[in-house]
Amino acid sequence: MSALNQPADAAAPAYRGYDRQSLLPVFSPKTVALLGASEEPGSFGRALLWNLISNPFGGAVFPINPGRSSVLGIKPYPNLASAPDKVDLAVITTPAPVVPGAIEECLEAGVPAAIIISSGFREIGEQGAALEREIFARAQAGNMRLLGPNCFGVMMPYSGLNATISRGMAAPGNVAFLSQSGAISAAILDWSFREKVGFSAFISIGNMLDIQWSDLIYFLGDDHRTHSIVIYMENVGEARSFLSAAREVALTKPIIVLHGGEVCPPPVLPATSISRLAASKDLRSYRIGNRVLNAAFRRCGVLPVRSLVDLFAMAEILAKQPRARGPRLAIITNAHGSGAQAANALINSGGELAPLTEQTIAALDKILPAEWSRANPVNILRDAGPDRYGKTLEIVSKDPHSDGVLVILTPQAMTDPTGAAEKIKPFARLANPEGSPLPKPLLASWMGGDVVAEGKALLNNINVPTFPFPDEAARVFNYMWQYSYNLRGLFETPELPMDSEEHSPDRERAGRIIRSARDAGRNLLTDFESKQLLDAYRIPALLTKWARDENEALELAEAIGYPVIVKLHSETLADTAAPGTAYLNVMNAAALKEACRAIKDFVGEKHGGEHFQGVTVQPMLPFAGYKLILGCCQDPCFGPVLLFGAGGSLVEIHQDVAIALPPLNSNLARRMMEQTSIYQALKGEKGLIPVNLEELELLLVRFSQLVVEQRRIKEIEINPLLASAVHLAVSSARVVLHEPGKDEKDLPRLAIRPYPSQYVQSHILRDGAPVTIRPIRPEDEPLIAKFHHTLSDQSVYLRYFHPIALQQRIAHERLSRICFIDYDREMVLVVVKKEPATGEAVIIAVGRLNRLRGVNDAEFAILISDDCQRSGLGTALLDRLVQIGRAEKIDRIVADILLENRGMLRACEKVGFTLRYDYEEQIAKAVIEL
Repeated sequence: MSALNQPADAAAPAYRGYDRQSLLPVFSPKTVALLGASEEPGSFGRALLWNLISNPFGGAVFPINPGRSSVLGIKPYPNLASAPDKVDLAVITTPAPVVPGAIEECLEAGVPAAIIISSGFREIGEQGAALEREIFARAQAGNMRLLGPNCFGVMMPYSGLNATISRGMAAPGNVAFLSQSGAISAAILDWSFREKVGFSAFISIGNMLDIQWSDLIYFLGDDHRTHSIVIYMENVGEARSFLSAAREVALTKPIIVLHGGEVCPPPVLPATSISRLAASKDLRSYRIGNRVLNAAFRRCGVLPVRSLVDLFAMAEILAKQPRARGPRLAIITNAHGSGAQAANALINSGGELAPLTEQTIAALDKILPAEWSRANPVNILRDAGPDRYGKTLEIVSKDPHSDGVLVILTPQAMTDPTGAAEKIKPFARLANPEGSPLPKPLLASWMGGDVVAEGKALLNNINVPTFPFPDEAARVFNYMWQYSYNLRGLFETPELPMDSEEHSPDRERAGRIIRSARDAGRNLLTDFESKQLLDAYRIPALLTKWARDENEALELAEAIGYPVIVKLHSETLADTAAPGTAYLNVMNAAALKEACRAIKDFVGEKHGGEHFQGVTVQPMLPFAGYKLILGCCQDPCFGPVLLFGAGGSLVEIHQDVAIALPPLNSNLARRMMEQTSIYQALKGEKGLIPVNLEELELLLVRFSQLVVEQRRIKEIEINPLLASAVHLAVSSARVVLHEPGKDEKDLPRLAIRPYPSQYVQSHILRDGAPVTIRPIRPEDEPLIAKFHHTLSDQSVYLRYFHPIALQQRIAHERLSRICFIDYDREMVLVVVKKEPATGEAVIIAVGRLNRLRGVNDAEFAILISDDCQRSGLGTALLDRLVQIGRAEKIDRIVADILLENRGMLRACEKVGFTLRYDYEEQIAKAVIEL
C-alpha cells in the first residue's frame, strides 16, 4: 500500500494550506464512525472496528453497515444520519468506486474529517486519479479534511486512538512516525513491539490527497509530547509547503527522513550535457537522482538517512547527544584494526579525522606507552585498562580541533569493559575547550557480546550511544554533523542581490533576447544569444562574435587576433560544441576558411542546410585553471534547480556535481561548491592553483538571480566555465526556453520563495525619525525578544485578547516560528529604528498578514511598542499591509478588533476599512475589499 511516485499535482488540486483546528477531528476525535464495518475475517472493516473498540480513546464508535443487525457485538447504523451523536471523524473502508458517495454522506451529516483506508485510486492509473479529483472537489466544497486515500490509518498512543489496520497498539513515546507506505508502517510497528520503542503519533499518509507532510509537520511541531519526527517518504507532495513547514519546525525538533525510490520522477529535458546528466540511468539511482531532494533537505534542516535502522537510531541519538559542530572526529581505540575501520567509514562518508594539536600529543605522551600511535586514531594499545581509557578521553576531549569523540573497546584478555565504561561516565557530556557553551558528542563502540554487555548497558544508561561495530558509529557521527550543517543553513535568508550601479542586471536587455526567440517560435537560444543573456546579468563570457559566412568570419578573426575558436551558430541545434561543429586553435585565415566550410558541410549532411546560420568566432586564450559546469534544469517536484561542478567533455563520466535550490546568497553558493570534489582544487589545496572563490560565489549568485527572475528559462548549460586565478569566463553556453505557447501561470514555481525585498520601504515618523519597514528575517529573533520587553500588559491584551506572560512570548520555540515564515503563507513586517545614541537597530512595531485557509482572504494584526504609539505608525503600517495584500492578489483583508482598541479602529477607518460593531462580543469586524 503506497502512493504512486509522481508529482503531487498529478491528481490533486493545489494544496489548501495548514489549519490546526481542522486537523483536530482527525487526531483527537470524540466520536468516530466506521463506514464499511464488517465481521468478515481478514477484512479492513473488521480490523479497524476491533482496534477502535479494544483501545479506548475516550469517545464513541459508530459502526455503519446497513446490512447487519450486529457487528462484533455492537449495534451498527444504516447510515451516518442515523448515528445517535454528531460524528467528528469518519473512517472509510468501502471500495474505491463508492467512496465519493461516502464523502457526500459525510458532508450531509456535517462530518468535518475522514480517513480513507480504501485503495484503488491514483496508484492504479487515470481512472483512480479521476476518483481522487472527484473526492477532493466534494470535500473542499464542504471544507472537509481528508487523510489518505490508500493509507494504513492513524494511531495516537497517548489518547488511545487506534484507527488503523494494525495488529496491535503502539506504546507511548516521544517519536512521531509518518509514512506513506502501509507495508513499512506495519513492519515498523511490529519492530517497535520487540525493541520497546514508543511513539507520540503513528500516522500513515497514503496518497496525500488533502492532508500533506506540511500539515503533519506543523501539527506535530506544536505537540509537546513529540520530541522528534521520523518520516518514510515515497512522494514529496507539495514541495513548497513541505520545505516551509520543515524549515520552521526543524529549528526545535529533529526531522529525519528515509526516502524510498524515486521521490520525484526524473526530468524529461532537451539533449545537452545538463539534461543528459539528468536523464542518465545514474540520475535515476539513489546516488544521483535524489541529490535534488537532499539539496532541498539541506535548505530546510532535515536529516536524510539511508536505512530504517538509521531512521530511529538518529531520532534517539539526536535527543540524547549534543550536536556536532563539524566533521572532525577523534577516535580512541585499543586495537589498530578497529580504529582503521572507523577512520575509513568516517572518511568515506564525508567526515574527517581530527588532527591532534602538539599540546594534546605531548599530554598523551606522558600517560601512554611509548608505542602508542601518536596520531588520530589514538591507539592506546591492547593492554589498556580503565584508567588509561579515562585519562586518554580527558585529554583528547579537550583538543580544540575535534568536533566529537568515539571510544572503541575490543574485548581482549587484559580488557575490563565495565571498568572502562565507569571511567568514561564522568565525560558523558563533553565540554568544549575555552569555555564554549556547546558540548561535543561522545559515542562508544563496545565490540563483542556477553563480555561487554554490562559496560554497554552502563553507557546507555548515561545516554552515551553504543554501537556493536565502529564503522556504524562513524557513520552516525557523520549524520550528526550533517544535521548541524543543515540546521545552520536555516539561518541563510535567500535574498536576490541588491541592485547597484555596478551590479544591477540589465533586465530589459535580457527580456528582449528572450522575447525575440519566442516571437520567432524558437525555444533554443544560440551560443551567441545565450552569452548575451548571461552578460545582461553581469556573468562574464569570452568575447564572441557572430558571422553569417566565412567572409564575415575572416574579418572578425582578424579583429580578434589568431588563434581563434570557430563554432556552429544554429537556432535549432542544441549542441553547437559537438564534434564536427567546433574547431579549436584555428591559427590563420586558411584554417579558418577550412573550419567554416567543414562545419557547414557537416551540418548539411547530418541535419540539413537549414540548420546552419553561420559561425561564431572567439579568441583562443592561453588557459591555466579549471573547467567547470554551471546550469539549471527543471525538477518535477521542486521546479528550477541549479547544478555546479567539474565540467569539460568528461562531465557525464565524472559526475562531480552539486545540486542546489535557487535563490542563492554568497554563503549558500559556497555551500553548493563545498558539495563537490573539485572544490578542494578551487581552494588551492595540495599546491594546486586557487581561484578567486569570492568572485565565483558572486557569479553563482548572479546566475541564481537570472534563473529566478527570467521564468521563461527552462534550462541553461554553461560548459565550460573557465576558472583560473586571474579570471572567470563562460566559454560555451546554451539556453533552452519553455515552449513559446506556455502561459505564464503554468511556468514552474520556485520551491523556495526569495526574501521579498521589494517590500522594503523607508518611512519618516512624526518626530522626523527615519525608520525602515521591511519583511521579517530569521535573524530578527533577538530583536523581537527585546521588542516584547517594551510592551505593557494592556498592549498585549489588545493584540491577543487575553494576557500572555513575557516569558511565554519570548520563548525560543515561539519566536522561531514568528521569524522563520513562509512568505507565501504570511507576511510579517517589522519597523526598524536606529537608536541615535548607539546606532543599535531596534524593532518598534510588528504587522502581520496571514492568509486564511480555504478562501483568498487574509487577516491582519499589528503590535506597536508603547513608546511609539499614537505616532501615526499604526496607520502607516496598516496601509503598507494593504498595499502588500493587493500586490499578493488577496481578495480582502479582515480583522477582529476589541472595541476598546480605539487607536486601531481609527487607523482602519483612515486606511479605508469598513467596520461592523458587535457590542455583545465587544469587538469590531474590520473588512477591506481589495
